Amino acid sequence: MIKIFNNLVFSTVLILTAILSAQDFEDLYFGTDSSFEILTWNIEWFPKNGQTTVDYVTAIIQALDVDVLAIQEVDDTDMFDQMLENLTDYEGYYESAWFAGLAYIYKTEVVEINEIYEIYTTSPYWSPFPRSPMVMDMNFMGQNFIIINNHFKCCGDGYLDPDDSGDEETRRYIASNLLKEYIDTHFSNNNVIVLGDLNDILTDNSENNVFQMIFDDPENYLFADMEIAEGPSSGWSYPTWPSHLDHILITNELFDEIENNNSDVQAIKIDEYCDGGWYEYDQNVSDHRPVGLKVEFNTMTAVEYTEGWNLVGLPLIVDDSDYQIQFPDAVEGTLYSFNGSYDPEETLIQGNGYWLRFNNAGTTTITGIPVTELSLSLSAGWNLISGISTPVEIGAIIDPDNIIINGTIYGFDSGYVEVDELIPGEGYWVRANNSGNVILLHD
Repeated sequence: MIKIFNNLVFSTVLILTAILSAQDFEDLYFGTDSSFEILTWNIEWFPKNGQTTVDYVTAIIQALDVDVLAIQEVDDTDMFDQMLENLTDYEGYYESAWFAGLAYIYKTEVVEINEIYEIYTTSPYWSPFPRSPMVMDMNFMGQNFIIINNHFKCCGDGYLDPDDSGDEETRRYIASNLLKEYIDTHFSNNNVIVLGDLNDILTDNSENNVFQMIFDDPENYLFADMEIAEGPSSGWSYPTWPSHLDHILITNELFDEIENNNSDVQAIKIDEYCDGGWYEYDQNVSDHRPVGLKVEFNTMTAVEYTEGWNLVGLPLIVDDSDYQIQFPDAVEGTLYSFNGSYDPEETLIQGNGYWLRFNNAGTTTITGIPVTELSLSLSAGWNLISGISTPVEIGAIIDPDNIIINGTIYGFDSGYVEVDELIPGEGYWVRANNSGNVILLHD
């Protein structure tokens, strides 16, 4: 009997290992090099299925490749620590005077932690906050963020009853108002992201909407996931009910950025990457899907120019690439590209270099989305090129076919000068011994 039981256990382990290895999690990515990505994820009393859950969640986080995860329902901190040890690019935090399952996981290479602490921890706030909100003060690529991770009280009948102190909806209503009050008082000018399992829907009528005070202040607050909440149930974060309970709230300092083309918010359907679909995901990971926010930031690049002819380029992705918009002081009709001969142009393209004339020396500031990687198509002979949003050393240009002739990359400053790096916003001559592609990368 013991032998049969042992064989059964061994077979089960083999099956689970085979299932996990068969997943296509390598295609499950949400992060990029140029954006800030944050997820809220209730991982349902982690680990739901022991070591199998640890293995699944580890693989999922590595595949998603996001910068910050706000986690709810960590039950076993030893297993959580074990998972963190296998996430070589990440660290985690869950320390609390009254631990209630909230945690952070963040990518150490790009996230600088200033402080992590809890708010509303004393007994008067235990009813609205059975789990004290966890605040992360952090920096990412020169931007400061205040992240507030939450897990609100669950359940209820869908109706607010202010006369009942134990009413679940009322508790959530008070909690959301307290968070708004805290942000208004302490972080009125900061990039603030409030997220978590807030255990209520956004689309209730105003009389019973626990977030109504936030909706009443649209100049300062926006639920980034509102489109998900108003969309089909197939896109919701809690399919078991189904409902959409996991939310991401942002302040007005981020309104412009989430309108960028590459910004995004979605409930990430990890279950669609599991061979066994939702059943497999629910059994081994969680009954909640994570909700992710991707923010593509606008940056500003100052481009200096001299009186007369200059070699210029477009260092950012911009809304309007008309040269007179980006270089308003340029002499009209003097933008020229080169493709074996000089051609007049009206718009700028990333990677192309241009001649452009100015009557006076000066500086223009270009605002847009950073370009972190660029493939340049070169022809045999001389080419006019430009770089990306950060300086690129000549030795760092990826030239797999060795088509760039050594010592033939020139800038222009009242005359041609050989350069050792490509500066954002400037144009350059480069000579190739054959046609082909070279790649510029942000280091």
